[in-house]
Amino acid sequence: MTINNKQYFWSKIHKYLIVFAILLFIACAKKESLTTASFKTSSGWGYTIAYKEKVLIKQSVIPVISDTKSFKTEDDALKVADLVKQKLKQNLSPTVTKNELILLKIKL
Repeated sequence: MTINNKQYFWSKIHKYLIVFAILLFIACAKKESLTTASFKTSSGWGYTIAYKEKVLIKQSVIPVISDTKSFKTEDDALKVADLVKQKLKQNLSPTVTKNELILLKIKL
């Protein structure tokens, strides 16, 4: 009877581990709710940040600089969008500093 109890115990443990692994996989594969996208402007590129398909931020010009000009490349716009997205995820202010633009090597 001891053998049957051990088999029963391990079969239960096995089932719980499978359920746990499935739940863990689902939690990790969950779709990210903040998304970034770039868009073409008349003089360059801009970006949007959306939450569940609702646009939160639409930035068509480079922030923090005195000129009102768009990002020169799509890559530059997406770099800044990713920075802002990370700040939002960490519950920080989404403002961008000139130093951060320099560190990201954004063409001003």
